[in-house]
Amino acid sequence: MQPTLRLFTRAIAIFISADICARAQAFATQVTPTSGIPGQGYRDTRQQNLAKIRQDHWVSKVGEEAVKQVFLEFDQSVTGPDYRIYPTAQKSWAADLRVANIALAVKTQTQANAERYGLSWTFQAGTQRCDPILNQPEAWVCFVCFDVPQQTCWVYPPYQIRELCFGEPRLVHLRPHKRVVYAAQLPTLE
Repeated sequence: MQPTLRLFTRAIAIFISADICARAQAFATQVTPTSGIPGQGYRDTRQQNLAKIRQDHWVSKVGEEAVKQVFLEFDQSVTGPDYRIYPTAQKSWAADLRVANIALAVKTQTQANAERYGLSWTFQAGTQRCDPILNQPEAWVCFVCFDVPQQTCWVYPPYQIRELCFGEPRLVHLRPHKRVVYAAQLPTLE
């Protein structure tokens, strides 16, 4: 029997403590200069706003912490999140967490961006940066929506890549580089 992470079938709300927010913020501040081209950001998506890149790292790390909290509530062993700062050349596409020794990717979007673009989660799919999980149908991913003012994350149940419908981002300039999963197209798990 194949191991599963499907321990819940509906989104679970998790309050994010000030300590976790601060730790994730410190990580984001430290990791941003090592992301993409130093001082220039990501060439493939034309993202040069270092404050935006720092925000993305912060939101991602908070999402990982929320997913960890959910699985700990289900008495699962969880390894991660990883707070080490790697030089650009040593960065990898390793899973964000390991739950019961199963690799789990985490994708997080803020509630503010969900209201702007639709609740969705983005995967790198360009020629310069492509998430290898897209070619791993059995791989697991957990989606998170982070309501920053409320310090609350909604953690969606994990899905395998093969279960997901990938679409294009709403922003036209991102379409050559990214694929998106929209919440409205998530499979029903009841």
